[in-house]
Order: sequence, then C-alpha cells, then structure tokens
Amino acid sequence: MGKRAVIVLAAGKGTRMRSNRPKVLHEVAGQPLVMHVLDAVETCDVQTPVVVIGHGGDAVQACLGDRAQVAWQQEQLGTGHAVMMARTLIPDDVTTVMVLCGDTPLLRGATLADLWQTHEQSGAMATVLTAVVPEPTGYGRMVRDDQGHVVAIVEEKDATPEQKAITEINSGTYCFERAALWTALDEIRPVNAQGEYYLTDVLAIFRDRGGVVGAHIVQDTQEILGINSRRQLAEAEQVMQERLRQYWMDAGVTMLDPSSVWLSADVRIGKDTVIYPQTMLEGQTVIGEDCTVGPLTRIRDSVIANGVVIQNSVVLGSQVADGCSIGPFAYLRPGTELAEDVKVGDFVEVKKSRIGAGSKLPHLSYVGDAVLGTGVNIGAGTITCNYDGENKWLTTIDDGAFVGSNTNLVAPVHVGARAIIGAGSTITKDVPPEALAIERAPQRNVDGFRNRTKKQ
Repeated sequence: MGKRAVIVLAAGKGTRMRSNRPKVLHEVAGQPLVMHVLDAVETCDVQTPVVVIGHGGDAVQACLGDRAQVAWQQEQLGTGHAVMMARTLIPDDVTTVMVLCGDTPLLRGATLADLWQTHEQSGAMATVLTAVVPEPTGYGRMVRDDQGHVVAIVEEKDATPEQKAITEINSGTYCFERAALWTALDEIRPVNAQGEYYLTDVLAIFRDRGGVVGAHIVQDTQEILGINSRRQLAEAEQVMQERLRQYWMDAGVTMLDPSSVWLSADVRIGKDTVIYPQTMLEGQTVIGEDCTVGPLTRIRDSVIANGVVIQNSVVLGSQVADGCSIGPFAYLRPGTELAEDVKVGDFVEVKKSRIGAGSKLPHLSYVGDAVLGTGVNIGAGTITCNYDGENKWLTTIDDGAFVGSNTNLVAPVHVGARAIIGAGSTITKDVPPEALAIERAPQRNVDGFRNRTKKQ
C-alpha cells in the first residue's frame, strides 16, 4: 500500500447559514464541523491533512492549529480549483489522495477506511463515496452506464429531469490516484451553470482515457449529511447527540432520560455514573465513576472525580475531588478547586478558590479569591469581600475555623486555625488561631417605642 494524503475543502462561505462565522467553524457537539472531519481522517493511516481555506480563513487557520497544513483559495472558483490550490502541499511519493468536505461532521473513520480499501483494491483511478437516499434534491447525481460503472456526476443545477430522478448521490468524498488527478485537473474548464471548476469533471476525463471510476455506497446515509443551513446543523446535532449517548450508555453510564442530556464530543464519563434529565456536559469535561449528576445541571471544562453528587448547579472550569456534594443551585466559577468531601450547598457561589478537604459551605454564601483549609465551616450569608474597586485580594481561612452566619471577610485577611468568628461580624483584621473575633455595633433597646410612634 502506497502513501496516502487527504485534502479537506473548507473555503466556502456558507451563504445559507446567514452567518459572519465561516461555515466550517459552526459547531456540532461543541466542536467545529471541520474538527469532526479531521477526527475521522486521523483514524486512518494518513499524513498531515491539507485543509483548503478561503472565506474567514484566518479564523479557520487559528482553529486548526497544528492539526493540518493550510492552502489558501483566495477566490472560490469551485471544488476543482480548491484541490488545485492544495496540489503543491501533497508530496510526490503519495499514491492516493482523498478529498472530502469540511462540512460533513457525521462521517465516521471506519467509513473512510472502507473507502480507502475499496479504492486501493479496485485499481480504479477514482472511487466515489455515494449513498442512495429517498430525497436527493441538492446533491450531485451518480450517472452509471448499463454495466453499472460510474460515467459522471451531474450537479443539481446542471441535471436534466431524468438525471434529477436518480436517487444515488455524491457525498463529496473521493479517493483519487494522485498522478491521474493532477493531469485531469489541468484539463477541466468552468463550462457549467456556476462558472466554476468542478472536481467531478475529472471523472469524465478518466472515463475518456479508459480509466475505471468506482463507487463505494455508504450504508448509513446520515454520515454524508453536509451542513448548508441552520436546519441541517440542528439535524446533525441530533444525530451526533444520539451517537454520543449510545456510546456512553454502552460504556456503563446510566441516563434516566437520554433525549434530554446534551454531551460535548470531548466529554469523558466513568462507569456507574447516573445522569439525570436536563443535564449538559460541555467542553473538556471529565466525570468520574459512581457520580450522580443533575437534574438541570451544566458542567463545562471541569474535572469531576469519583462519587460526586451535583444537582441543579453550574460548574465551569473547576476541579472537584472524590466525595464532594454540590448544590442544589450552586455556582462553581473558573479556578475553583474542591478537595475531598467538600460540601457546597444551595445558593453558594465559589470563584477562583481552593477549598480544603471536609470543609462546608452549606448555603447562601460567596467565596471568591480564597484559600480554605480542611474542616472549615462557613455560615449562611457569609461573603469574602475580595474586590476593592481596583484589585482582587486573597482571603485565607486555616484548618478547622468556624465562620458564623452573615459575616463579611474584607480581604486581604487571614483567619487562623480553629478560630471562631461571631455571626454578623465584618472582619477587616487578621484573626489569630483559636481566637474568637466579634465585630458588632452595641445593641440598643428603646422601651415603649411602639406606643410612642402610634398616631394620636
């Protein structure tokens, strides 16, 4: 088997998307369309793919990073022209070139591997990935001769009524013999309704030279769905979500109402975890084993260890160790780190803080820019006053400290180990270890006040 190369076409504007964003950067399962395509490609034995960019190319290139080489198509003059732009980046020792579209996120790596195999075993100059669909409108039609050989691919706008009735369609994914492809590209001309260089025209050239053009029919027609509108984007999202849910349930995750769970493609979930309805797991989130997550919970870019319970809460950019309990209605903001067995209760917000093992923030509190030791107890209504209008300051509470309800900790401030702060205090100075700190105005009782204020 010779060397393989891949060209991904991602230069189009995507007019029907009605968006300022390049089409291939729209997301399915939290990942840009073109990155799904690269994921499928990378499961095959190929060199670094070449992505042809054009509209919004700077943004696409930034997204790709080092996962692909880029070739610029400054003018979008058709698919054939796009492949021409990538030609110089394909090494001469490559024997087979696969070309596919950057807006087909549902293609599986196994399907591409089957296409490679079909092509390389057939000896064809080109092999087209096709599908038979009940509604072929919008796709190029596969025209075959009486022996079933591929004669041509006719685009929708150039098709006759008879050709439009054909239900076998072109997926836009091909394998080509490299040398034959380059020669044929030099001969194609923009003689069509669009005035573009069609890549599909090379197939007729192959046929004229006596070459064989083969086809590989994909069984799951959803795989070739190309994204050209918001409706198709939503359709692809539904398909991808169903795939992800099935995968994780097969891996040992329980979902009480799978259709209401939304998953990013990059999420990882441990076995025996239970996902309740209306839960969203986004970004690079990792959930450990034996967790209970949801309902009505959103977790993004966070690492959740084993045996954690999270309900009715939002967790963003945080790390949660074994045995923690979060919620209901808690909000963990980026930079939060919870050690083992921490309790963050209802209506508690934590931001950029480290909370030691066994500490408790039961309810109605805000802890920001703070470091709490082990076994700290934070009373209801307590806040760290971390912002002075210009700068953020650190609050430090050492092991075993007890902070009474409705306390204001005005940072920078340090509460020593096993210190106690009386409820209702505003603490502006450091509290020594094992000390009691109370800051309250004297209580004054006015006898008979109610009677004095009655209207005469």
